[in-house]
Amino acid sequence: MIAADERYLPPDNGKLFSTGNHPIETLLPLYHLHAAGFEFEVATISGLMTKFEYWAMPHKDEKVMPFFEQHKSLFRNPKKLADVVVSLNADSEYAAIFVPGGHGALIGLPESQDVAAALQWAIKNDRFVISLCHGPAAFLALRHGDNPLNGYSICAFPDAADKQTPEIGYMPGHLTWYFGEELKKMGMNIINDDITGRVHKDRKVLTGDSPFAANALGKLAAQEMLAAYAG
Repeated sequence: MIAADERYLPPDNGKLFSTGNHPIETLLPLYHLHAAGFEFEVATISGLMTKFEYWAMPHKDEKVMPFFEQHKSLFRNPKKLADVVVSLNADSEYAAIFVPGGHGALIGLPESQDVAAALQWAIKNDRFVISLCHGPAAFLALRHGDNPLNGYSICAFPDAADKQTPEIGYMPGHLTWYFGEELKKMGMNIINDDITGRVHKDRKVLTGDSPFAANALGKLAAQEMLAAYAG
């Protein structure tokens, strides 16, 4: 899992938006993958701890919260992504790369050469790439070089919805750029323009549109990965 390590996203008015990874988008897919027998590691660009949008933590969930407590040390003490990337090869035991959402995915990941290298390794070595909501912003790391995701279709959080977030009081200002527009420029097709909890599979790229897709995406990922690796 490639996690967010930055807390503050600056909108267009000089203020700061406190963000990170959305807990539901992070924990539900991981819960299903873990239940299917897949262990996971956490990496951030800096090696510093994962930042979560703790306001969205499902404190009363009797399955997700124990799972979070059990694995909290992984989020607080992640690997540095560059150290993971340098060790990747065709025989690496990683079955997938998972990039959860939350606006924290807009900070650093789209410009990271380490993110680009990890994604290139996954696609070229027939591994899964799993992401949802704002997580696919990480795919923008591929736009200035070798882009094996050109022509892929995905679900993601719609730009149109992001443009409404200041009016509903969610963000203190407008974003200075919109990741959906940029993904389309690099040859990707976003198949949803609304938020319905939709998930999508294009080859081994599995995506969802929002936190509402987290449960279904986790189940889809577990199903697809078991089919590919079990036995």
